[in-house]
Amino acid sequence: MNRIRAWIRNLLGFSRTETNGFLILLPLMVLILLSEPLYQWWYTSQPIDLTQDSKMLDSLVAQWKWSNPDSVSKKSPQFFTFNPNTASQEIFTTLGMDEKLAHRIINYRSKGGKFKIKKDLAKIYGMDSTFFRSLYSFIDLPEKYQGKESSLKNYPTKPSSTAIAQFDINLADTSQLIKIYGIGTKLSQRLINYRERLGGFILMDQISEVYGLDSAVIGNLKKRIFIAPDFVPRKININRIDEKQLSSHPYLKYPLANAIAAYRFQHGEFTQLEDLKAIVTMDESTFEKIKPYLTVKD
Repeated sequence: MNRIRAWIRNLLGFSRTETNGFLILLPLMVLILLSEPLYQWWYTSQPIDLTQDSKMLDSLVAQWKWSNPDSVSKKSPQFFTFNPNTASQEIFTTLGMDEKLAHRIINYRSKGGKFKIKKDLAKIYGMDSTFFRSLYSFIDLPEKYQGKESSLKNYPTKPSSTAIAQFDINLADTSQLIKIYGIGTKLSQRLINYRERLGGFILMDQISEVYGLDSAVIGNLKKRIFIAPDFVPRKININRIDEKQLSSHPYLKYPLANAIAAYRFQHGEFTQLEDLKAIVTMDESTFEKIKPYLTVKD
């Protein structure tokens, strides 16, 4: 022990009193540092008694009022004759309509809207064309306007293949799109806006990415449009654009656009598109989708 005291005094330049105090303080410091890990080890090694918790849970389960699954299950629609100008929201939901759609019809009527023929009900935003077909024969309205020669008895029928000539979806305007069965002014403008944000459609399946187009409308649209084989989409130069502009593309969310800009700042300009794969948040599916719309050259 004396040799340890002498070694500490020579090493640290302590006096005899300071050396004695240091030898007392050192084990105390070690004990304090090890107390927390030792306590955690001891606490976690103790057996856990869950008896009381189990009893409490059992008592809660016994007192719980279980709901009848049949009472919360979705009721199947019931079809019967109705007039959309006078039917209540409860009647609409009984027919199988979504509550939001039923409320939208009531709100339309409260603002002075009126359904004159059966086809008018299909114009309500959110009305699925397939569901409307199932309702059509139960709508208590005439099938055509008075004075009109054309009959809608067989409505809804799809236009014949010769009624609307095929057109290039990447060159189409709203006047062409609204001729497609199921597409109105809003949907046609939304489709064009998405096309501009995208840089042009290169695959037919991209049509389904447009919000608000149901499966029946998409099927009608695909029969009337085509994509030119030599079409080249508008490309974004990832070496010349900031993260805000990058994130405006439908396939690039802001966090990924920000990661691209940060990677370019740290490593310099991209020399090839495959360099994007070095970004951790760039997965393979996103890369394949966005690749046709990007370039590294002016």
